[in-house]
Amino acid sequence: MAALDNLVRELERSYTDTQARIADPAVYNDHREAAEVGRRLKELEGPYKLAQAWRQARADLDAARNDAELSEMIPDYEAEVARLEDELKLSLVERDPADDKDVIVEIRQGVGGDEAALWAADLARILQRYAERRRFKWEELEVSASEGGGIKEGVFAIKGDGAYSIFKFEGGTHRVQRVPETESQGRIHTSTATVAVMPEAEDVDVHIDDKDLKVDVFRSSGPGGQSVNTTDSAVRITHLPTGIVVAMQDERSQLQNRDKAMRVLRARLYEAERERQRAEQAAARKAQVGTGERAEKIRTYNFPQDRVTDHRVKVTVRLEDVLAGDLDELTDSLTAEERRRALEQ
Repeated sequence: MAALDNLVRELERSYTDTQARIADPAVYNDHREAAEVGRRLKELEGPYKLAQAWRQARADLDAARNDAELSEMIPDYEAEVARLEDELKLSLVERDPADDKDVIVEIRQGVGGDEAALWAADLARILQRYAERRRFKWEELEVSASEGGGIKEGVFAIKGDGAYSIFKFEGGTHRVQRVPETESQGRIHTSTATVAVMPEAEDVDVHIDDKDLKVDVFRSSGPGGQSVNTTDSAVRITHLPTGIVVAMQDERSQLQNRDKAMRVLRARLYEAERERQRAEQAAARKAQVGTGERAEKIRTYNFPQDRVTDHRVKVTVRLEDVLAGDLDELTDSLTAEERRRALEQ
C-alpha cells in the first residue's frame, strides 16, 4: 500500500505540474510543445480521477471502521477499495505514447503466389470491417492489385481515437490454410500475407527537411502498364538520409499523391525511430506481446476447421466471426496480456 501511495503522490504532482505548464503562455505559443503537453495532460487525466476516487473510497472505509452505525458497510467499502486499487495500478502502467494515434497499415502478399495475393485482399477486408465495427474511418491510400483480383501490396489509413492501441496487434505474418478456388483436387494450401502497422506521425512528431527529399513525378499507369492519366500526377519521394522510398499514383492530382506519400513517409520514419528506441530498451521489449515485425507468424486462419488461432496468446476463435470483422476477443486477450507483462515490469 505504501508503494501505491507514493505512486499516487507522484501522479498528483505530475498532473498539477502539467496543468500549470499548459497554462503557461510560453508553452501555449509553442505549437510543438503545446501539443506534447496537451497529450500528456490527457494521458494523466484518467489515472488522476481514479486516484481521487481511490482516496475517497479509503476515507469512506476508514470512517465505517470508526463508526458502529456504518460497520455493516465495511465489506462493500473494502470491495470498492480493492476494485479501484486494481484499476489504478493498471492505469499507472506506462502506456505507449503512440496508442492514441491514427495508423498506417501496409498489407503485402507473402508466400503462395496468386493465392497469397487473394489472401492479402481478404485480410484487408477483415481489417476494414473491424475498423468500421469500432467506428474508425478506413481510407485507401495506395493499392497494387494482382491480375487474379488479389493485392500485391496495399497501404491504408485508419483514423480514430486510440486506433493504434487496437490495430498494433495486427502487425506480423498472417497464415491461411484453405482450398484455393483454382485447386481442382481439393487440396489444402498454406499461404501468407504480411501486415505492418505504424502510428501515423504528425508534423510535431517527425521533422522532415525538404533538402533531404528527392521528389520524382511520373505518369500514372493502370494494370499491365495501361495508361490511366495523361499528366505526370504520380509521385515518388525518396528520403535521402534513410533511403526510404514512397510512391503514390492513385489520385489524379499530383498534390494529393504527394500529400499521401508524405503521410506514409512520416509514419515510416516515426516507426523506424520507435524501433531504434525499442532496441535500446530490453525491458520494454520483454513487455511487448510479440515483436510486430512482418517475419513473426502471429495468427493462423484455418478454413476447413472454421477457426483462427493467435499464437501469441494461444487463443482460438471462430473463423466466421473474424471474417465478419469481429476481432474483439483476440484484441482483448492481447491487450490483457500486454498489461500483465507491463505490470510485471
